[in-house]
Amino acid sequence: MRLVMASGNAHKAAEIREILSAHMIEQRPSWVGEVDENAETLAGNARLKARAICEATGTAAVADDTGLEVDALGGLPGVRSARFAGDSATDEENLRKLLKSLEAVPSDERGARFRTVAIVAFPDGKELVTEGVANGMIAEVPRGNGGFGYDSLFVPDEGTGLSFAEMSETEKNLISHRGKAFRSLAQLLQS
Repeated sequence: MRLVMASGNAHKAAEIREILSAHMIEQRPSWVGEVDENAETLAGNARLKARAICEATGTAAVADDTGLEVDALGGLPGVRSARFAGDSATDEENLRKLLKSLEAVPSDERGARFRTVAIVAFPDGKELVTEGVANGMIAEVPRGNGGFGYDSLFVPDEGTGLSFAEMSETEKNLISHRGKAFRSLAQLLQS
């Protein structure tokens, strides 16, 4: 099945391509502009992106949205994870704001989870929707050089004590929120 990827994020695109390798994945055409992610939920944002690309290309489109939910912050940054430190924030600025927000929180109270909602939108209006969750903790300092976003601060429960940024892409994809969501999506696409 041919799918057009709604994401322009090169790191995310590489992860999705690896997981959905059985399907032909094309990058979002450059003539399709950015989609305003103004929904209040991860599913809403993923749907906005998938529908916009599907309608623009006439081809089934795959999109996701991911949020980091930190217990000590009441679930923040959540749907605003990429914009936690502001609408044009860099990964580094988001990391600094998260660490500052957790300064007084002890290490054993830094529970968190990454949540990904993945959607394939078809030209006939049908959709496939999956969700993946990775539970873990927020480290007190960034660890590792791989990954992107909050990966250097997130230590998953399912791992060996390494942050996502300390793992290889393959190791991360086996236990990550995005890996879980897209493996479920691949199963739905095969059936």
